Amino acid sequence: MKSSSLRGASLAALACAALAVSACATTGGGSDPGEAAETPRERKALAQGLDPATVADPYPSTYRGLPRENLAIVGGTVMDGAGGRIENGVVILTDGKVTAVGGASTPVPAGHRVVDARGRFVTPGIIDVHSHLGVYPSPGVTGMSDGNEATNPNTAQVWAEHSVWPQDPGFNTARAGGVTTLHILPGSANLFGGRGVTLRNVPSVTMQGMKFPGAPYTVKMACGENPSRVYGGRNSSPATGMGNMAGYRAAFIAARDYKDKWDKWRETGEGTPPTRNLQMETLVGVLDGSILIQNHCYRGDEMALMIDMSREFGYRITTFHHATEAYKVAPLLAREGICAAMWTGWWGFKMESLDGIEENVALVDAPEGSCAVVHSDDAELTQRLNQEAAAAVAAGRRAGMTISEEHALGWITLNAARAIGIDDETGSLEAGKRADVVIWSANPFSVYARADQVYVDGALTFDRADPAYQPLSDFELGQPGYGQTAAGVRQGAR
Repeated sequence: MKSSSLRGASLAALACAALAVSACATTGGGSDPGEAAETPRERKALAQGLDPATVADPYPSTYRGLPRENLAIVGGTVMDGAGGRIENGVVILTDGKVTAVGGASTPVPAGHRVVDARGRFVTPGIIDVHSHLGVYPSPGVTGMSDGNEATNPNTAQVWAEHSVWPQDPGFNTARAGGVTTLHILPGSANLFGGRGVTLRNVPSVTMQGMKFPGAPYTVKMACGENPSRVYGGRNSSPATGMGNMAGYRAAFIAARDYKDKWDKWRETGEGTPPTRNLQMETLVGVLDGSILIQNHCYRGDEMALMIDMSREFGYRITTFHHATEAYKVAPLLAREGICAAMWTGWWGFKMESLDGIEENVALVDAPEGSCAVVHSDDAELTQRLNQEAAAAVAAGRRAGMTISEEHALGWITLNAARAIGIDDETGSLEAGKRADVVIWSANPFSVYARADQVYVDGALTFDRADPAYQPLSDFELGQPGYGQTAAGVRQGAR
């Protein structure tokens, strides 16, 4: 039954791609956009695509999810991602949503297939908030190194989703590690590297087929050594930390001016509207809060500078990434409501990362209102984010801190969802949220734990015991050890 479900998804996706692509896209209801306009100026703007505020998403999600069943996962140790732990728990999945989480007495609705999780652990799907899968895919060749538009310190106009290659085998290996959602970012060569995109970790032939519906756009900013190293040199800027700051400020001044011109035209309708500028549109999105800042920043003092700049221009920072010295400014981050996405064991590979400690995640987590996140930035580490979080727990405990596993699970689930603006939809096993679930062979904080089954929106997308649920990219077929699954589902056929 399971095998036919996933193969059916493959055939449906293939038919959609080959026969009726337009029919598979989200249309938003089919009405004439001009009908909503109230004035001649508004109708003109809509008809000609002049006003960026009225242009529909030109690259909309076509994600539909794989065929799913209604399930009752019973008997396992449930860690809900929000700090709760239930022994001999029950998780009910209905129509792709979590509809109930409770103890053994929780009733199983009629028509739900029972999945026996006795002796195992049940958690939300893991969310990796800093991934370059698809933009730096495997095989790692120059022709597919598409993550850094290193042509100008400000490339806010580029979008990572336009570089995503959905056949990257890394999506499959991440799924086998329990990752159900990924946030794909451009690289960190530039002051403004471009927009990031959030993806559902399902097989697809298109980026749009993976794109998380309704997830907010983000913009990658980078402070510190990278921009000044890439662009620094005689007669070029930025070459220093102060050059970096001047570059950010100049960009936001220009964006504010661009926004003012559009606001004035929208108010008066006089004359010709300003010419659209993709770079400025992204930065205006930051200023109005619709685009979330994901800020590559290692040093605590530089994080404080970035926070001061956000006050100067009236926007907020959502997440600092890498944040090796976040422990030095942990109370500041908590007061500002800023997440910090960190590693446990990576530091010292350049000067700005030199002062790292393994207790970083735990110390950032300690203040009230904090948002500590464990991330990967790596195609291999994303496969074992549960182990990276476990190492952070161990380091904190060695330092005398009391950290429960059920609380720390939030570092790779609910806090991660908050860091990219999707915590209202996923990140925890709570009624009404997406049914993104992992059943682990053992405690996920054990090095021996493996993801047995992975569900995305209630659909089984990985099963360690069933080759039909171990999708392969074309670039994995024929490799040693994969022969037994060649007859199974191929990601390249979707």
